[in-house]
Amino acid sequence: MASHRKARPAGTRIAGIRTPALATAALTSVALLSQTANAAPSAEPRPSIEEVSKKVDDLYHQAESATEKYDATREKTSEQRKRVDTLLDDVARRTEKLNSAREELGSFAAAQYRTGAAAPSTATLLLADNPQDYFDQTQLMSRLTNRQKAAVDDYITDQAATTRKRAEATRSLDSLTETQRELKTSKAAVQRKLGEARDLLSKLNSEEKARLAAIEKKKQEQAAAKAAELAGQQAAAQKAAQPSSGTSAGSGSASGSTGTDSSKAAEALAFARAQIGKPYVWGATGPDSYDCSGLTQAAWKAAGVSLPRVTYDQVNTGTTVPLADARPGDLVFFYDDISHVGLYIGNGMMIHAPKPGAYVREESIYYDGTSAIHSVVRPA
Repeated sequence: MASHRKARPAGTRIAGIRTPALATAALTSVALLSQTANAAPSAEPRPSIEEVSKKVDDLYHQAESATEKYDATREKTSEQRKRVDTLLDDVARRTEKLNSAREELGSFAAAQYRTGAAAPSTATLLLADNPQDYFDQTQLMSRLTNRQKAAVDDYITDQAATTRKRAEATRSLDSLTETQRELKTSKAAVQRKLGEARDLLSKLNSEEKARLAAIEKKKQEQAAAKAAELAGQQAAAQKAAQPSSGTSAGSGSASGSTGTDSSKAAEALAFARAQIGKPYVWGATGPDSYDCSGLTQAAWKAAGVSLPRVTYDQVNTGTTVPLADARPGDLVFFYDDISHVGLYIGNGMMIHAPKPGAYVREESIYYDGTSAIHSVVRPA
């Protein structure tokens, strides 16, 4: 007799064990997951050398921008502290004056007590040995009272005004201190990014380091070519501007400036050249290290010209001129946020404090490989 039992479907019992219908699929999934777990995790793609170079440049730019903002806030804070100190000194002087006035008023009160000024004036007059003495004393006490009252009233008014000024200065100082704290935090964040970039650079192998060096060399060559092009344009413009008679008016000087201006620019440049080789340090104004605006400020100070501390203010001090008309001693500012500055020396070159880890040096004004020049300003 033929068996009518149907074929055992998936999921029936075999030797007392229930096998799920999706057993095969589940086992396959487990195997795949196991293989995935045991496989080495896919590493993030390494950035290209070009990307590394750009990242480092961007981080340096961010760091310098944060430094200029920090310097500006610190400068304002210093000025505010001086104002607060002046107000406190004024309050101390006024307090001393008030104490003296109080002593005089105390003497006056004692005199009143001794003379019995509290008694009715008519009785005092009748009891006085000499009526004239009474009138003289009364007149003197009246004058003293008026004078002391006026002194106290004046001081109280002045003290109230000074207290208001002190409170205002304190609030302003607190606000600047908070801003400075925020900038320090921002600066620390940039430092961390710079640390990451340095760590990335340290992990480059010898071949990658060689490629990076080649990229930097190419950037320098391009910057030098642009500087030479600008120098040629400036020389042609200067030659065209000379009198047709061939006189030497303006010749021998790339600037064509007046004797006084040229002398000041020469002094500024001489100072800047003497600083070549000194390290860039954030917030430094010399004499052992500088940041970019600290160097330009110190250079022009040596020439007798006072410049503000930071790039944002220096760019507004002097006369803005076209790049083609730049003269030795002019200030060249960079980037839209005006976060870097150098001292032009002619022929498309400048002296500047470039960035953290670098030193004051002569370099093309196209040093960063971009057209990032913001403006040129002539301080004198």
